Amino acid sequence: MAAPPPPVAPAPAEQDGERMSPPVPQAGRYHHIPAVHVPVQPSHEQYLGEDISPVRMALQEPVSTFSVDVDTGAYANARRFLSMGQMPPADAVRTEEMINYFRYDYPAPTDRSVPFTVSTDMAVTPWNADTRLLRVGLRGYDLDAAERPAANLVFLLDVSGSMRSPDKLPLVQTAMRMLASELSEDDRVSIVVYAGAAGVVLEPTNDECDIRIAIDTLRAGGSTAGGAGIQLAYNVARGSFIEGGINRVILATDGDFNVGVSDRNALVDLIEEQRDSGVTLTTLGFGTGNLNEAMMEQIANHGNGNYAYIDSAMEARKVLSEEMESTLFTIAHDVKIQVEFNPALVSQYRLIGYENRALREEDFDNDAVDAGEIGAGHQVTALYEIVPVGGEGWIRPRRYETPPDVPQNRTEEMAFLQLRYKLPGEGNSRLIQRPLPSAMLAEAGTARGDLAFVASVAAYGQLMRGDSLLNGFDYDDAVALAGDQDGYWREEFLQLAGLADSLDAR
Repeated sequence: MAAPPPPVAPAPAEQDGERMSPPVPQAGRYHHIPAVHVPVQPSHEQYLGEDISPVRMALQEPVSTFSVDVDTGAYANARRFLSMGQMPPADAVRTEEMINYFRYDYPAPTDRSVPFTVSTDMAVTPWNADTRLLRVGLRGYDLDAAERPAANLVFLLDVSGSMRSPDKLPLVQTAMRMLASELSEDDRVSIVVYAGAAGVVLEPTNDECDIRIAIDTLRAGGSTAGGAGIQLAYNVARGSFIEGGINRVILATDGDFNVGVSDRNALVDLIEEQRDSGVTLTTLGFGTGNLNEAMMEQIANHGNGNYAYIDSAMEARKVLSEEMESTLFTIAHDVKIQVEFNPALVSQYRLIGYENRALREEDFDNDAVDAGEIGAGHQVTALYEIVPVGGEGWIRPRRYETPPDVPQNRTEEMAFLQLRYKLPGEGNSRLIQRPLPSAMLAEAGTARGDLAFVASVAAYGQLMRGDSLLNGFDYDDAVALAGDQDGYWREEFLQLAGLADSLDAR
């Protein structure tokens, strides 16, 4: 067993109150939340920003195709910025991860032969009376803890010098202790660490005492040989591979790789070579200042896993305790969504979010194209904003374009929804097809309930991204649209939206 890196003196303690959460607002006063200002702006963080999805003309481009996304890291990361008294960089915001941070009222599957349900509904867009919001929701079947297969988990922990601060390695240790109490007698946990070099500090075990001792001995120091650590972690995972079980590497880091393989594209290639072995990858981001989210999000996508950002012990419990069952047990692979809009009824549309999940139309039927995974109990939500024919759209008629005659066939359908997915262990995809009736357009009313909340979160994300098509709709409007909410996370969202309003105004 390799010894952990030598201890390094901890970083100086932060001044009291410097990173405290904003005060809890009183009901009806969300837009007056005072910001807690932190003077030092994180300046070395890396994000893979994408331009906001453009408007599409249904006559020329009727088909929209994308991979599902169950990541939530962008939401927690934006919360971190807001709690520090700063607006998050637009490149750090992915609206689909804002939306998918929350759970909605989708029905659970009644038959596991189809691993998830598909729900659709529509409302008048709260920020544009001339458009409609189409919501597509997926919900995977739930899995009791007793049903979960044995798990072979290899934790790959960054113990380099950049992980010294309290919001990094100490928070990693807190998260690990939470997980240690969740293991079954059939599970196995290994710990691999990396700094200037990589080593194994805990061989596969389910002894909670041994796991806690190994966690408590971790110290931060040295440079960051992340590529070597990833390679070693996969080797350990394959060495303790559980046939028919869950085999996963869980990487906890700020992503600041600076020794050996550190280029994002080279790391993606390394991860893609490993995923065919049956070992998947989850990445957990920590800390402030040098967070390389661009790397962590991309390698998780290519490793058939997911990415989350841990900004507090509460988020650690949510990700590693409350949601771990769904994160670990995959029920559907390479899940793709395709919507074809009927130009006889829909003139223009745009997909809200999913910019870095966009696929080509021909990718939908190609089973060799990688896409997202859905775990037990996972939910995926997508929103389209559409312009019905005859309504005022974002793109006006072109001067030299002769309006073509649109064939009035299939006018009972406004769109055709298709989903492709693979069951675990299968190489050929299965297909779900569903026409969406034109009555959805005619019957669309005011957004209420969960759909109103989804629209509120979408507006929150798009405002932080700088969306120019919200017609003056602001954070205050998003709070009003959401209305009264129950539950810690939804109530917190109202506070964050109010805080964003005060910071944006400042």
